[in-house]
Amino acid sequence: MKVLITGSSKGIGRAVALRFLQEGHQVTGIDVLPSAISHPHYTHVTADVACDPLPIIDGVEILVNNAGVQNSGRDIAVNLQGAMRITEQYGVQPHIKSVVFVASASAKTGSEFPEYVASKGGLVSYMKNVALRIAEFGATSNSVSPGGVTTDLNAPVMSDPDKWAQIMAETPLKKWASADEIAQWVYFLAVVNRSMTAQDVVVDNGESARAKFIW
Repeated sequence: MKVLITGSSKGIGRAVALRFLQEGHQVTGIDVLPSAISHPHYTHVTADVACDPLPIIDGVEILVNNAGVQNSGRDIAVNLQGAMRITEQYGVQPHIKSVVFVASASAKTGSEFPEYVASKGGLVSYMKNVALRIAEFGATSNSVSPGGVTTDLNAPVMSDPDKWAQIMAETPLKKWASADEIAQWVYFLAVVNRSMTAQDVVVDNGESARAKFIW
């Protein structure tokens, strides 16, 4: 299928792109950074989802809204408005089969930076709105809300032994997910799932059962 993934140059987005490529899909990635992915079925577009001109990409069947920033002063512009901009252009159309949003467990707990929490909470609400509108095409719209993930974005706490110990004390399963694990959830929601829509799946090793934010 024809897949479009935002924020595809590193972290969760890169893992998602590689998973879809592994399964034989045609993938286009959009990111402000260049991509190190070299694959005959991968096309990269360097652009800011919040403000740059977007390319014409017809017939997108799977859309994964992953592009995101944290505590940047642009969290709402990129995480929420950027995802809305991408989805309105590529997702709400007759060829679409599924839209997946990468939100955050903090959308449920509120335990994060204020603008980041607002952006991800809005993303979950918008996901449900999209589900209602693309149902006429037989398409699904869902979100996956990771807790802590072992990516560069979380390096400030992963590399601090004291903060890491505090985080693990607040995490029942005593671990974080990998980007590859979240990519598996995205793939399931986008391809395997055909009947669940307008739902948010929290994958956080149990941390949302508690609400102490450590940074």
